[in-house]
Amino acid sequence: MSTTLSGQVIGLAHYATRAVLERELAGIGITFAQSVALNAVAAEGGAVERTALVHRMTGALKVDEAAVRATLAELAAAGLLRTLPAGGPGLALTDAGRARQRQVADAAAGITARLYADIPAAEMEIAGRILTLLKRRADAELATA
Repeated sequence: MSTTLSGQVIGLAHYATRAVLERELAGIGITFAQSVALNAVAAEGGAVERTALVHRMTGALKVDEAAVRATLAELAAAGLLRTLPAGGPGLALTDAGRARQRQVADAAAGITARLYADIPAAEMEIAGRILTLLKRRADAELATA
């Protein structure tokens, strides 16, 4: 079966994969946006400046700052993030936040292993390059609006 790469094909793959992830995340007790925030803080060593995190998430999720700030407030209320210093401009994972982020990472790794299992590495590399280029171009268009 031959399929031509298009926005529709990419979108359908994205939404199907995200639905699988969101099902796993629901079992963990976390939303997709919350998982993005925890992963972003973990990627910075467990602590990050709040404004940088908000900027990173608005760019990644294509949502406004208010939505990101609400997500961060939910994580703080759940005891998964804390401010650094108390009431300050930084955010850090709590021990519970680290544990939850590990659960998220493990769930994502399992999904990746199942869904990508038999795709040849060379094809994955080509797909990765194409999707990275498309994202870059779309981001450039959005920046001009």
